[in-house]
Amino acid sequence: MPTTTLVIDPTVTTGVSLAQVVEEQCGEKVRDCYQCGKCSAGCPVVYAMDVAPHRVLRAAQLNQKDMLLKSNTIWICASCHTCATRCPCEIDIPKVMDTFRRMAIAEKVRPAQPNALLFDRLFLKSVELTGRLYELGLVGFFNLLSKQPFASMDLAPAMMLKGKIPLLPSRLKGQREVGEIFKRVEEVEKEGNQGIR
Repeated sequence: MPTTTLVIDPTVTTGVSLAQVVEEQCGEKVRDCYQCGKCSAGCPVVYAMDVAPHRVLRAAQLNQKDMLLKSNTIWICASCHTCATRCPCEIDIPKVMDTFRRMAIAEKVRPAQPNALLFDRLFLKSVELTGRLYELGLVGFFNLLSKQPFASMDLAPAMMLKGKIPLLPSRLKGQREVGEIFKRVEEVEKEGNQGIR
């Protein structure tokens, strides 16, 4: 795993710290992290990250915004909440990662991982439309829009025969309510109540 050196950004010595901005936007107290490393030790995708989860929190404490927004970590985080359940400070790290993703989008920072933003948007659209993830639709649209139409298609027949991937999406009973949540989030973002600095 490549590592990134964390240093205090001398250009950010006045005003509101990055940790304060994150806390205002998502409500998580990143300044409470004392670097025990339990989050990183339990993370199932840390091997692919350039900044381990505990180091993301430290980087926020040290005002390393540019480094964080350009890292692949914020896009690789699976939001599985393994880190959050292990955190003795009860910091919801996936919520922090999502805050950094939204900052990167707002500031038009290109994701370190090609097509990460495309995958993120398709994933959320699938959940919005069906109330849950429709894997076949996600992979199909991702492959088409990323100009790799046949990527991983050799795996599809075996997975379909074993019942791992349904041919048609299933609908969640509360699908309408899920759609309403997405509409409300869109309204709140338009109103600026979730303004990203």
